[in-house]
Amino acid sequence: VQLQAFGGGLVQPGGSLRLSCAASGSIFSINDMGWYRQAPGKQRELVATITSGGNTNYADSAKGRFTISRDNAKNTAYLQMDSLKPEDTAVYYCNADISRRKDWGYLAYWGQGTEVTVSS
Repeated sequence: VQLQAFGGGLVQPGGSLRLSCAASGSIFSINDMGWYRQAPGKQRELVATITSGGNTNYADSAKGRFTISRDNAKNTAYLQMDSLKPEDTAVYYCNADISRRKDWGYLAYWGQGTEVTVSS
């Protein structure tokens, strides 16, 4: 099983980016998916999560500006980031709880990270 995150880049303050996280491989079911970020010199922190049923949870810093969504048919989660600020600069990692077989439990998988830089 692999998680591939992409969509990062350089954007000016106030701009937007859309991140994608695609899960591939031997997958039976995906439970929660989420985005985390780690800024230089800081610990990794939660940005947003979404359940398989579409229930969402956001960090206070993301509320009102970021939107997490998913396409269960494509095993893909998205993070639409609007009104970006310099303090949003970080490496963004995706995470998913995945079961590979019907009678197996869920394990947490992490993507490789995609870098977001917000700067003028």
